[in-house]
Amino acid sequence: MKEPDPNAKISVRGLEMAFGSFVVMSDLNFDIQEKDIFVIMGGSGCGKSTLLRHLVGLKEPAAGSIHYQGEDFISAGKDERHSFMRRFGVMYQSGALWSSMTLAENIAMPIEEYTDLKQSEVLDLARYKLALVGLSGYEDYYPAQVSGGMSKRAGIARAMALDPEILFLDEPGAGLDPLSSQRLDELILRLRDSLGSTFVIVTHELASIFAIANNSVFLDTETRTQGATGDPKVLREDATNPSVRNFLSRGEHQKTEELL
Repeated sequence: MKEPDPNAKISVRGLEMAFGSFVVMSDLNFDIQEKDIFVIMGGSGCGKSTLLRHLVGLKEPAAGSIHYQGEDFISAGKDERHSFMRRFGVMYQSGALWSSMTLAENIAMPIEEYTDLKQSEVLDLARYKLALVGLSGYEDYYPAQVSGGMSKRAGIARAMALDPEILFLDEPGAGLDPLSSQRLDELILRLRDSLGSTFVIVTHELASIFAIANNSVFLDTETRTQGATGDPKVLREDATNPSVRNFLSRGEHQKTEELL
């Protein structure tokens, strides 16, 4: 097994994910470079969200290592790990906004918690983050008063609240109509280009995968390990693993069946 890449934003080696004696995935090895839009992909139940939880420190691996720019995240002490996690921004699958808070208050909460800014500065920063995701003018709306796509955008704004180096998004397009999902993809690309952020995204949506990802890992439910890693557009054509090819070309198969 290769040594972790010290130049990679994230370098994973020999990672094993398990619940007790049940092994979900083993021998995961991949690198995420700075400014990548890296997709964790695979069928339902393959462990995509579980891998994301390992990467952000919410679950301990059964074996293996995770390095952030050459620094060992798994063996780090409590304070050192906390400093790692300050570099992360996370948007959970549902958006996880507080329903009793306005959009601006949701974004302001982590800023208030982790900075010494004055209240007026906190609110100005919250407004700025909402403006970045196209929600200027919606600061005083509650989550129930906005659409699903807008709620997802607000979730991304909150993940960006503390200017993280890496944004982790869990199924950002889930439950959205195709147009809203496309707009969300366009937003992710703009944020990567304008802010220089690295994105790690869990998704099974082919349209999003091909629209935004330049790097990926495929989790294979049959072998319980990775089927491939790399640019999804290249893997669709060149992957030797049939599970990877079938997953990435399933839209083409569906079109063929419809024509028949």
